[in-house]
Amino acid sequence: MTKHLNRRGFIKNIAGLGALLSSPAALARIGTPTRRELALHNLHTGESTEVVYWRDGDYASSALTDLNHLLRDHRSGEVWEMDPALLDQLYVLQRSVGVERPYHVISGYRSPATNAMLSSQSNGVAKRSLHMQGRAIDVRLPGVKLSRLREAALALQAGGVGYYPKSNFIHLDTGRVRFW
Repeated sequence: MTKHLNRRGFIKNIAGLGALLSSPAALARIGTPTRRELALHNLHTGESTEVVYWRDGDYASSALTDLNHLLRDHRSGEVWEMDPALLDQLYVLQRSVGVERPYHVISGYRSPATNAMLSSQSNGVAKRSLHMQGRAIDVRLPGVKLSRLREAALALQAGGVGYYPKSNFIHLDTGRVRFW
């Protein structure tokens, strides 16, 4: 089941994207591209994709559909619409570290049932996780030291950044700016 944005969700996404792209540091790093591309590899499903998800000022719906599918809850198979501002965070972050390899995805969307199960097993999983809203992702970027990826994500000031060096990933979300 794919979630469609309502008016409030659309406005929140535009506001989040505006905050991200109005950041002088973020803009300086990406310049004024006419297209934004992402390459992702889901470690749980083995699936990969490389798509141009934004071109000439507009999101490409077929590319977003592909990304939503790749970032689905791998336990339940449920697909959810990922926040485009989160995709833009990934894009800007990758440009800021200068490495063009696919992100390794540990977790994208999580259904409420999956999140509750994970939360019951670990103190590190928030009961009201933004993963359940398609607003969070856990990734690493091969070829980039995790601490460097974290520092670059913090510099964006675009949302939450979690650092999990023992598990070898960072968490990014489109919530308020914070870190742990």
